[in-house]
Amino acid sequence: MPIEQRREQILDATIRIIARDGYEKVTIDAIARECGITRPVVYSAYDGLGPLLHALLDRSQARALAPLVEILAELSDPAEFVRTGTRRLIETVRSDPDIWRPILGLTENSPREVRDRVEGDRDWIRGQIAGLLAAANPELDAEVTAHVVVAALEHVARLALEERYDTERLVDAVDVLLAALR
Repeated sequence: MPIEQRREQILDATIRIIARDGYEKVTIDAIARECGITRPVVYSAYDGLGPLLHALLDRSQARALAPLVEILAELSDPAEFVRTGTRRLIETVRSDPDIWRPILGLTENSPREVRDRVEGDRDWIRGQIAGLLAAANPELDAEVTAHVVVAALEHVARLALEERYDTERLVDAVDVLLAALR
């Protein structure tokens, strides 16, 4: 198997272990078993667990933020951003749930580096949303409102993972919340 394909296989196996069993169960042995390969094959792709987890963080961050970056480039209206963003977030979360469980805090014992990276991404997202909100309504406390919006979107993402509610119901709920904030 080509090395890039092998690396993706290993990262996929690692995220499955994290989503299913939590970070404390992630070992080179567990990853090798999950892939059906040997430890030396894992080590031929990554120099150890640290570099492997760092690569997983990079990949997860790119996958999680890509839809948001697209929406930010397309939309300047905060209401449309949140409505469209909610829909795309739900679609993204449902299409790749194992990536999102750790991001949403649904796995146990995440390492400090993971928590720091996720919080850094949240800060960036809040800043982007605050910028949109401030431009649309200078009288609004955009910073605090951005915190509320991000918290609501994260909760909607958790509900999307549970698949108890259809997409339109979740989008409509966020839309009503946004209207209440205006």
